[in-house]
Amino acid sequence: MAVTANLYGLALQSAFNKEIDWDSDTIKVMLCTSSYTPNQDTHRYKSDVTNEVTGTGYTAGGATLTSPTFAYTSGTNTVTLDAADTSWANSTITARYAVIYDATPGSDATRPLIAFVDFGANVSTTAGTFSIVWDATGIVNLSAA
Repeated sequence: MAVTANLYGLALQSAFNKEIDWDSDTIKVMLCTSSYTPNQDTHRYKSDVTNEVTGTGYTAGGATLTSPTFAYTSGTNTVTLDAADTSWANSTITARYAVIYDATPGSDATRPLIAFVDFGANVSTTAGTFSIVWDATGIVNLSAA
């Protein structure tokens, strides 16, 4: 299943305040259970996120996004944030949400949230690979028009 993320509303404020650098900061994706309820209007930092998954093959804080890219397409006035697909091998976990955040700042209270994915239902692995296949058009697409 290819997934596209929903931007946290305050991510733009964090980006314009120079709290997020998609190209050079450590951007991570963590998994959360169905007990977490994303709030696009009020959740701004990792400390706002609750109910991170636990299980075999999963490390608290999630996985680092590899090959992050930031692109602007002038023909469509679109900004795209993308990265390589993410996976947890040999994992036994159940997740409903993926949360993307900037892990570079020193504490959860200052680590800006960027986006989240709602899988639509719980997704589980048992001694298998939990994979997030980002949409071919990018993780996040913003229109500047």
